[in-house]
Amino acid sequence: MNVVLDTNVLLSGIATHGLCEGVITLCFRDHTVVLSEHILSELARHYSGKFKASAEQTATVVDMLRQNSTLVTPSSVPKKAFDDKDDLPILGTAIAGQADCLVTGDKGLLALRSYQGIPLLSPRDFYDLLKSGG
Repeated sequence: MNVVLDTNVLLSGIATHGLCEGVITLCFRDHTVVLSEHILSELARHYSGKFKASAEQTATVVDMLRQNSTLVTPSSVPKKAFDDKDDLPILGTAIAGQADCLVTGDKGLLALRSYQGIPLLSPRDFYDLLKSGG
C-alpha cells in the first residue's frame, strides 16, 4: 500500500512515543511511504523550530526519510480544493504518489474524508485499519 504521512504525523512519531511512532514503524516496515520535498522541508523547519532539534539531528532524520521513502513531486491541486493553501502540496503528494491513503492529524484535511478517491485518515483510524487486516 502507498501511504502518505503528513508532516504532523511524522513529527509526532519522531519526536514522541505513542501512536504515531507505531504508525510510522508499520508503514516503513510493511508499506511504501510516499513523501515529497515539501513534506521534508516542512518537517525540517518544525523539527528544528518547535522541537529544538539540532541541525545535525534534523539532517539525519530528513536523510533517513528521504532514503527510505518514495519521493514524488506534488501534483498541482486547485486553490479552491482546500482553504489552507499550505496543505495543497500534501494533497498533491498523495495524488502524485498514487497513494492508497493519506494519514494526517490535520482536522481540516480530515474533514474532507477523501480527495480524488484517496481516503484521508487519522493516525488512529489508519492504525485500526491496519490491525484489522484492512
